[in-house]
Amino acid sequence: MAWAGRILRVNLTAGTCKSEPLNMQWARDYIGQRGLATKYYVEEVDAKVDPLSPANKIIWATGPLTGTMASTGGRYSVITKGALTGAIACSNSGGYWGAELRMAGWDMIIFEGKSAKPVYLVIEDDKAELHDAAFIWGKSVWETEPAIKAKHQEPQMRVSSIGRAGETGCLYAGVVNDLHRAAGRSGVGTVMGSKNLKAIGVRGTKGVGNIRDFKAFMQATTAAKKVLHDNAVTGQGLPTYGTQVLMNVINTMGALPTRNHRDVQFEGAKDISAEAMHEPRKSDGKANLVTNQACFGCTIACGRISKIDEKHFSVVNRPQYFGASGGLEYEAAWALGAANGVNDLEALTFANYICNEQGMDPISFGATVGAVMELYDMGVLTKEQMGIDAKFGSAEALVHFVEITVKGEGFGKEIAQGSKRLTAKYGYPDLSMSVKGQEFPAYDSRGIQGMGLAYATSNRGACHLRGYTVASEVLGIPVKTDPLVTEGKADLVKAFQDATAVFDSAGVCVFTTFAWTLADLQPQLAAACLSEFTVEELGKIGERIWNMEREFNNRAGFTNKDDNLPKRLLTEPAKTGPAKGLVNGLDKMLPEYYKARGWDTEGRPTKETRARLGL
Repeated sequence: MAWAGRILRVNLTAGTCKSEPLNMQWARDYIGQRGLATKYYVEEVDAKVDPLSPANKIIWATGPLTGTMASTGGRYSVITKGALTGAIACSNSGGYWGAELRMAGWDMIIFEGKSAKPVYLVIEDDKAELHDAAFIWGKSVWETEPAIKAKHQEPQMRVSSIGRAGETGCLYAGVVNDLHRAAGRSGVGTVMGSKNLKAIGVRGTKGVGNIRDFKAFMQATTAAKKVLHDNAVTGQGLPTYGTQVLMNVINTMGALPTRNHRDVQFEGAKDISAEAMHEPRKSDGKANLVTNQACFGCTIACGRISKIDEKHFSVVNRPQYFGASGGLEYEAAWALGAANGVNDLEALTFANYICNEQGMDPISFGATVGAVMELYDMGVLTKEQMGIDAKFGSAEALVHFVEITVKGEGFGKEIAQGSKRLTAKYGYPDLSMSVKGQEFPAYDSRGIQGMGLAYATSNRGACHLRGYTVASEVLGIPVKTDPLVTEGKADLVKAFQDATAVFDSAGVCVFTTFAWTLADLQPQLAAACLSEFTVEELGKIGERIWNMEREFNNRAGFTNKDDNLPKRLLTEPAKTGPAKGLVNGLDKMLPEYYKARGWDTEGRPTKETRARLGL
């Protein structure tokens, strides 16, 4: 029934790889990927564990639709306790690696312990074996992936790995597969590096069988693909402009965080937008954007492939960066650009290349640089400390910082700790634009009120992909709500959070939710897995997953006091745009949210809620 029905348990301390049957009752209760792997994790790991200790575990997991004919069915997630946050971490990636794991006949891989030396895992269908990684330790992702393929003479092997950021202890290192797709946030790559685990190479030749009702499944996936094709966002906007389609839109509505959230509009937004990526450069007449790209089974194809200007200062004498590679997504373009006041598109592209190459989250990196630039502007940090003049708008400083941070050199060691630790060290903790230690994505919650509540309550720290109310508040999907009001946002956030948990667990991309509701996903899951997966049951599963994550965080020491926003967003009104004069109304929304969730005033699930959800 869609699931492969087995997991691979790898004990890095002992060097063993063992197959285990999947817990099918848990699969019914949590579906797969994010939900199912988190269930395994919270049952096996003490919530108080040090994220970087051998006692922590880390899981690569797929969903039951991963590797199937379902559109966007190429997703996988990495689940652990985040190195950056100390909270539950689940970071999602596309590309082809997840589908390859399913085709090799596995639902997930659980890593435990720590290897005495650097190793990597190779899976070839039923065979799994650890290998010495000495020849790739210290190498970038871009060097590691081809090296593993060459050593095993398997050009079709898919590789998930860390770069230097994960090895040097950058707290927001990510895991990269297929060269530029990433499970990027919360420091999952840091945990991987702490275990001396460099990479996982997978080659699967089995395909994905076990579909419960193949004819019904094909009918459901065909109908769902038509919905994606006919939708303006998934059928036109994302294929043409990618997520960068949002840059000018969000800036116009006064919700583009600028210069560490001092401002809500960036005068240079047009220079780093999707439209700018399409325009010919004055230097060589070529556009930054080369083409779009799709992940496995995707009918949307929102990925960007870009080629940098060879005359740009960042790549002069660096011919290795002249080729086309992963281009800017909206979040990265914002974090590397508007967050720092930098409007140099080629500098942003170069910094993004480095983040991909060395496995580092561009959101947390860029947002941390924004805090550094503000501290420099205040005179707290100096050029002598950092090795460069770090004023807002300096593309040179951005390029300098990205290189020293991935290497763990000089002031880069401090940037690698994230904005929460860095700003606290220098006496200005309120300048960290983060929740639970994780930096904000690209939406200012004074201009999009619901996102403030979504950030504050996100189980993995500030995140747009846990409850993307931008869809409703900005794009009118599935219904239009006013972004400047707090009324009704508690129920809206809860609905988005619960539904997203289901999509993440199924093994499909969250971008499908611009067009799909649970009513579109349900026929696919029901035909592939279980007819009992009704729309109502899926909604309940999403709620169960959210509460399970919340309870882990509560046991880890998080309380209702951590459901908060930085002082700036609560006390400093927006200066311009439609939200001028507004702060975020979290104080109004949070009590309503707790009530909607069935939590007590301390933000803990009540006995009644736990019983209803079977927790």
